[in-house]
Amino acid sequence: MKTKKVIITSLFMLMSLVINAQDQMFKNLGCMCCDRWAEHMKDYGFNLEILPSNKMDEIKNKIGVPKEVRGCHTSMIDGIIVEGHVPADLVHKIIKNHPENIIGIAVPGMPIGSPGMEGAYKEKYEVMIFDSKGKIFLYANR
Repeated sequence: MKTKKVIITSLFMLMSLVINAQDQMFKNLGCMCCDRWAEHMKDYGFNLEILPSNKMDEIKNKIGVPKEVRGCHTSMIDGIIVEGHVPADLVHKIIKNHPENIIGIAVPGMPIGSPGMEGAYKEKYEVMIFDSKGKIFLYANR
């Protein structure tokens, strides 16, 4: 009987963690383009908890973002790593059609014209996906 009670209590605690889980964005202190990207994501239905950090490389290393695809901020959205200025429509798409073995989607660097980096002109840029072994694939061109 005691074992059953412990299991039920553990299940309720686990459900509470899942229900209270929130999508998060880690960003450099004072970075405004990250805040603009978070607003872009909010416009598309994502609610991000913004976590300023001075340990961005440490965070990226820990969760497995390949160096070749790194941008300025790193997010965890619905269990997917979202690195840099990824357009919200592609975040929705990868969450819905989660490719096998893929753990993240990224826009390398900080291309002008990507969400949060709007400017007088728009650079063409690539959107990449990657797996837990660091293998990188082209996902879209923008």
